[in-house]
Amino acid sequence: MSEPTPAKTALLGLDRAAMKDWCAQRGEKAFRADQLLRWLHQRGEANPEAMTDLAKSLRAVVAQEGEALPLPIASHHRSQDGTQKWLLDVGQGNAIETVYIPESDRGTLCVSSQAGCAVNCRFCSTGAQGFSRNLTTAEIVTQLWMAEHALRKEAVLKGTALERNKIITNVVMMGMGEPLLNYDQLLPALRLMLDDYAYGLSRRRVTVSTSGVVPMMDRLREDCPTALAVSLHAPTDALRDELVPLNKKYPLKVLLAACERYLAVAPRDFITFEYVMLEHVNDRDEHAQGLLEIAKQVPCKFNLIPFNPYPESGLKRSSDGQVKRFASILADAGEVATVRRTRGDDIDAACGQLAGEVQNRLKKAAGGGVVRQTAHNQMPAGSVHPLKFKPRTP
Repeated sequence: MSEPTPAKTALLGLDRAAMKDWCAQRGEKAFRADQLLRWLHQRGEANPEAMTDLAKSLRAVVAQEGEALPLPIASHHRSQDGTQKWLLDVGQGNAIETVYIPESDRGTLCVSSQAGCAVNCRFCSTGAQGFSRNLTTAEIVTQLWMAEHALRKEAVLKGTALERNKIITNVVMMGMGEPLLNYDQLLPALRLMLDDYAYGLSRRRVTVSTSGVVPMMDRLREDCPTALAVSLHAPTDALRDELVPLNKKYPLKVLLAACERYLAVAPRDFITFEYVMLEHVNDRDEHAQGLLEIAKQVPCKFNLIPFNPYPESGLKRSSDGQVKRFASILADAGEVATVRRTRGDDIDAACGQLAGEVQNRLKKAAGGGVVRQTAHNQMPAGSVHPLKFKPRTP
């Protein structure tokens, strides 16, 4: 009986240290790792034969033992506002969604870290649908790799001159899943996003969003501090216990202390607190006053997010007037509060509309149809904010 063929290495999942190890194990010098990173990530080249500055012997090894494969695209939709959304098949009936949000001064990609989510926040139907599995580093990075190079090709076809050397300038880990519950796969993905031989993004332009996994916040602080967004959604433990069950394990006192520790090394001098506005639940004046107490402890900005309802939640969106009043209370006290504008809602790419009823959507996508569902409420920080309230000058 013949020996089984060894599995190929997913090269897109190797950060620089891992790529150097991979090359060293094959008798190659360290600088070959840098060359491979540039070919794969900066040039988007998956064919080893095209990597012309590599020795033929190394190209043969890369072809035989490594691979850079895109995730199967189940569907691709484009919004009237320029937002694009890819539904990506990750196998066994699971899918993830990746969303690109273009703006005049940036291009933001919202990236998923898990298929499903185990945190089960009350306002998020992704959590209600359950958790399937963690994504690998390669699956996380491939979302950026695919989107960046697809958008570059699109710009070339349109004859659009690139004003910068990359289309995607910001990445937000705010798609499906809780990133910090997939920490071991997330960390090398973040390092690739920041690596000058790969995507060369600034730490300020890569944001990790978390529901408050305190031990992993501390690890991220030590290993790779990026911008941090915390899904807060309530100013008291009693209310946050209802909305974000993780709060029972890491209550506000513990969470806010972790935020303070993080700020000591963070690339920004504030934490972004995300706050989904829920009618008669967390949108009253007393809730805004509670947030002001939190702001006294942790330098922060508040990102107020209109809720996109789904039937099983039993929750409603706060009125525009109440959201504006809430934001004004924060601003009048000297805090910065933004109200996130919905982007891509005509293709279900807005906040609260990621990867709902995944198996049904995969079946529909395979048949060429489109299903409209609602889901996750944690994306994307790069959206335009039409209502922006800043501190008043004394």
